[in-house]
Amino acid sequence: MRWTPGGSSDDVEDRRDDSGGGGFQFGGIHLGLGGVIVLFVLSLIFKRDFLSLLSSGPAGTTGTAVSQPDTARDQREQPLVQFVTFVLNDAQNTWTQMLPSQGVQYHHAKLVLFRDSIDSACGLAQSVTGPFYCPEDEKVYIDLGFYDELKQRFGAPGDFAEAYVLAHEIGHNVQKILGIEGKVEAARQRNPQQANQLSVRLELQADCFAGVWGHSTQERNILEPGDVDAGLKAAAAVGDDRLQRMSRGTVNPESFTHGTSAQRMEWFRRGFQGGTIASCNTFQ
Repeated sequence: MRWTPGGSSDDVEDRRDDSGGGGFQFGGIHLGLGGVIVLFVLSLIFKRDFLSLLSSGPAGTTGTAVSQPDTARDQREQPLVQFVTFVLNDAQNTWTQMLPSQGVQYHHAKLVLFRDSIDSACGLAQSVTGPFYCPEDEKVYIDLGFYDELKQRFGAPGDFAEAYVLAHEIGHNVQKILGIEGKVEAARQRNPQQANQLSVRLELQADCFAGVWGHSTQERNILEPGDVDAGLKAAAAVGDDRLQRMSRGTVNPESFTHGTSAQRMEWFRRGFQGGTIASCNTFQ
């Protein structure tokens, strides 16, 4: 991709040197605010000070998780921070221009950079679960280490592959603004048996929205040869069938929540070729 380093954004929250989740450690288990409340209630019921368990762990370890700033790692990651900042700004500017045609105004999501784990309004964000969007606080959570996995473990190198991941999560913010996310959540509540299928449709639409953003970058001559293939490879790399086959050697379609590699590639391609929100009706 053709981009200029050095940009900044008020929408980026760099919390990589925060305390590993903003909660507490108890015997090696992270406790967020909800866990602390549970211990408080148990203390009242059983007349014991369960909260004191947070102050000391086994073998004399302290309870609160304290991380030391990793200056060297921060410096190594700085080019990637600048790149995701560029993608974030560009994607959100694109949707700011597009959404008024749908009768709504786009409002920005925040991008939270973290390491290992951190608390979010949707619960504990962990690097092992990969990047995700939380509709409760309208923030995207990314451990930059995921991009190493994307290249090394999943075989999807290239800056546009990295851009696709973030553009997909911003696509979820678009769904929230358009009211799609709320309608899907209501449908899940009414019909829990359809929850996975609805989740797949929601995720494929976010892939398509990432493709819509990709279409805009092509129109502005930001893309370089091979970028589209890198995006498609990234979409294929995180298909449910491929991930299940990698992790356990078998595939269970009934448990899919994001779609197959072929589906994810297809919907990214549709968004890229169509370049419109109308191109992305995965619910029809």
